[in-house]
Amino acid sequence: MTKENSIKVFEQKQVRTHWEADQEKWYFSIIDIIGILTDSPNPRKYWSVLKSRLRKEGSELATNCSQLKMLSTDGKYYKTDVADTEQIFRLIQSVPSKKAEPFKLWLAQVGRERIDEIEDPEIGIDRLMETYLRKGYSKDWINQRLKSIEVRKELTDEWETRGVQKGQEFAILTDDITKAWSGLSTKDYKVLKDLKKENLRDHMTNLELVLNMLAEATTTEISKEKKPNTFNENRKIAKQGGTIAGNTRREIEEKTGKKIVSGKNAKEINPKKNIKLD
Repeated sequence: MTKENSIKVFEQKQVRTHWEADQEKWYFSIIDIIGILTDSPNPRKYWSVLKSRLRKEGSELATNCSQLKMLSTDGKYYKTDVADTEQIFRLIQSVPSKKAEPFKLWLAQVGRERIDEIEDPEIGIDRLMETYLRKGYSKDWINQRLKSIEVRKELTDEWETRGVQKGQEFAILTDDITKAWSGLSTKDYKVLKDLKKENLRDHMTNLELVLNMLAEATTTEISKEKKPNTFNENRKIAKQGGTIAGNTRREIEEKTGKKIVSGKNAKEINPKKNIKLD
């Protein structure tokens, strides 16, 4: 998941967010926030009723809230109501909750951190490293993971240059690459590691990460040379990049006699660190 579309955590509960670079503002999933503020078993229904009431009252929040595609628990992207920080503050005023004040402070912190990261990108990298260290990952693994994020960003930038759309098209190309190098679709890979909505890369071994990076970096370089004009051409290149890494995987497996694609998740890869699965 990119910085533009990411997960923020408030009191161990996830909030889907989107950073709009042109406007320089965060958008938050209203459903996620309603769930946190109310502890409702059905935050979607709660928001539907509240939205109807606010609309009758002439509230701008109900009439002007935007929709963005955000990742759902089934791994797919769906349009959901979102609101910026100012609108969320208005929402908080309409929802009786003991969590209102700490949530306001959390919103201010999220906004401040993003501005800091824009002014000095190293701050964002340091925060990410601290997060992984707190989860119990080794420094060697973290360095590989940070490098994989850089490689992934270069690839997605190239895709955007070639007209590939974020969301479903990104997911299809990623799946093509993953299947070509690992022999598994992204979905099957996550099933193998007993994952649900967790980030697959956070549960790869060092060698899995290296091969995934090789696949994505190779795809980027081929794309820059071939300059694909259609989505199908991008798919062909994605499979080529993945296949090159897949050939490398098979050569390593032949020499070592060991399978690289592992069913181990983060806890099993480094059990002594007591890694938390998010």
